[in-house]
Amino acid sequence: MAKPQNFGAADAVCLALVALIGGGAAAFRQVAIVPRETVGICAAANAPGFCVPRALVLSLQYYQAFGWAALALGLAAFIAGWRLAGALALGLGIAAVVNYNGTTGILGAALGLVTWISLNTGRYQILA
Repeated sequence: MAKPQNFGAADAVCLALVALIGGGAAAFRQVAIVPRETVGICAAANAPGFCVPRALVLSLQYYQAFGWAALALGLAAFIAGWRLAGALALGLGIAAVVNYNGTTGILGAALGLVTWISLNTGRYQILA
């Protein structure tokens, strides 16, 4: 049986990425998308600079891009056993749920989390 790994520097970086991506998506949504005033502000002729990333996020949300990206990264992490891809899938899965792409996003997040846990407990090597 494979020896479990301890929580190390790579895991700390991955945890920071999850917090940065998931938390950043939630904070951006609360600041730039949720307030009703931003609709009128961004519809004006001389819209401020934050309207460009706001429009991009709304477009990506509409096309379910957050969820599909999380699912693709989660599958890649699960198949290849990549810790970083698992963390990115988890962070993007959180961003997907925040942006209403939860159907595919939560699957990607789950695959990323299972991969990450499996790598830390040594269970991934059993599957190989």
